[in-house]
Amino acid sequence: MDGATRRLLNVRKRQKSKKPTFKRTDHQKKKKLDDNWRRPRGLQSKLRKRIAAKGAVVQVGYGSPRAVRGLHPSGFEEVLVRNPRDVQSVDPLCQVARIARTVGVRKRQIIEEAADGLGIRILNPLPKEDVVE
Repeated sequence: MDGATRRLLNVRKRQKSKKPTFKRTDHQKKKKLDDNWRRPRGLQSKLRKRIAAKGAVVQVGYGSPRAVRGLHPSGFEEVLVRNPRDVQSVDPLCQVARIARTVGVRKRQIIEEAADGLGIRILNPLPKEDVVE
């Protein structure tokens, strides 16, 4: 990884530490509302009017640098792997693999062995004690 990318990752890390958590309007009042962000559209919505005490609104200035947007904190691009064939398409120089949550233990072991052979890093490997022999 070059120095510019490393610097931008540090910039993103600092920005994220200062960024507020964006919550949906009145998510704490109703159990059926999830707290993930939805744009406020109500005519008399305090959040839409950007009244400071009601929380922060998603805006342009909160974004991370474009060059490192969507990258893993290690600086690599994440690739979702669902089967052993998908491991072949991962580039070990700039990508890391994340095994999909729907993959079972047996196929997960096969994927991990294939990744070891190709020198590919896996973000969510099996714990050592769960390995079946």
